[in-house]
Amino acid sequence: MNHELSIAFIGGGNMATALGSGLIGKRCGAHDVHVIDINPAALQPWAEQGCSTATAPDAMLSTRRIWVLAVKPQFMKETVTGLREYLRDDTLVVSIAAGISAEALGQWLGSTGKPWTRLVRCMPNTPALIAAGATGLMAGAGVNEAERAQVEMLFKAVGEVVWVEDDHAIDVVTSLSGSGPAYVFLFLESMIAAAVEQGMAPETARRLALATVNGATQLAALSHEDLATLRDRVTSKGGTTAAALDVLRERGFPAAVKEAMLAASRRAAELSRDFS
Repeated sequence: MNHELSIAFIGGGNMATALGSGLIGKRCGAHDVHVIDINPAALQPWAEQGCSTATAPDAMLSTRRIWVLAVKPQFMKETVTGLREYLRDDTLVVSIAAGISAEALGQWLGSTGKPWTRLVRCMPNTPALIAAGATGLMAGAGVNEAERAQVEMLFKAVGEVVWVEDDHAIDVVTSLSGSGPAYVFLFLESMIAAAVEQGMAPETARRLALATVNGATQLAALSHEDLATLRDRVTSKGGTTAAALDVLRERGFPAAVKEAMLAASRRAAELSRDFS
């Protein structure tokens, strides 16, 4: 275990819990983790593991080199303002809040004319809760390669990690992997409903739909062939799959997915402006 990895979670909810479960006992000890949450009930599971806890920012923060900001976006500015007195020169701040730009965070953490640049903005997704997540990361100008590696290790504990260049790219990550699980859930719901309408038992339809999506994504991940080739291999001319794909194209399925993702990306940018 790497006991040099000392972390403070500001907000002890689901995503922080997922990250903690991937780290404690594997990459750091419970005593290396400090958790702050205004809700005492949220702190109890952390305390039971041996982590230090508090319901408000405290001096313990100054002993933790990496801070993970895991509070709701609408509370972020007030929260960050209350943390500034505990910042040290080597503190690395990691934000997993949607809709809060790195520029805004830097201004709130820094002083007039001197924004805090030792920060990483992240966009994880909910499958991180079962260590199957996908996280986009962007680093501020003050983050060095060793620190990038530490943050990457932190999020690899709960899934796949990619680095992007700026806030706009994080908005695109939001529209793809951040919001993406909801698109898949809607697709699954629709498949299951269609099977049930044709007379299949709901539980049978659910099992088949889940296994199909799971198997297709695993095949895509493991195959050296591109997605179009894999799709063609399932599609016989004049067959059942071809008939289904014809309907999806006629109804504008590819265009609808594109427009949905553009809408999500635009909304992420709007939220960033609103919260900033």
